[in-house]
Amino acid sequence: MARKIEVADYRPEWETLFKEEAKKIKKILGKNCAGVYHIGSTSVKGLAAKPIIDIMPVVKDISLVDAHDKEFESLGYECRGEFGIPGRRFYAKGGDNRTHHIHIFELSNQTDIQRHIAVRDYLRSHQDTAAEYAALKKKLAAEFPFDNDGYCNGKEEYMKSLEKKALRWQAKQNRLSMGIAFGSADKTDNSRQE
Repeated sequence: MARKIEVADYRPEWETLFKEEAKKIKKILGKNCAGVYHIGSTSVKGLAAKPIIDIMPVVKDISLVDAHDKEFESLGYECRGEFGIPGRRFYAKGGDNRTHHIHIFELSNQTDIQRHIAVRDYLRSHQDTAAEYAALKKKLAAEFPFDNDGYCNGKEEYMKSLEKKALRWQAKQNRLSMGIAFGSADKTDNSRQE
């Protein structure tokens, strides 16, 4: 039987579930782990989501990750290799009652890392877009309750557009913070002491 597509209202425990799992992942990956990030809809406070915690560990060397498959399996994960995204290692936990996804990328793969972070941060900063996205997901879950492909296909164009907006916004935020760091921001700031 196919998994039922459920979109739930935001649950505060998602953050705790991420933190608990991140500790286990860091332990498995050891010194190869450069960081672990909570991504996807469950990482955005207030956003309705499929109750599956998306986790993005970033490693120094992706070629060392497969040697840990047995350790991930001992935590209940199914190891799926790249699973459609070159350079990624994907793991799913929970079978038909999915609870977690792990998306591991190498630190050098900034394209995939930054697109995930940009969308997360954009949704955290733009509540109107988050509400619009939540409404779309709820509509699609009702329309395709047992059809994950239909659900994902229904979000595809929206997500492509959202990702482009988020990456442009992230680049602007980075430029602004660089300007502030190097003193090229608002030259009329009278609060600074000379």
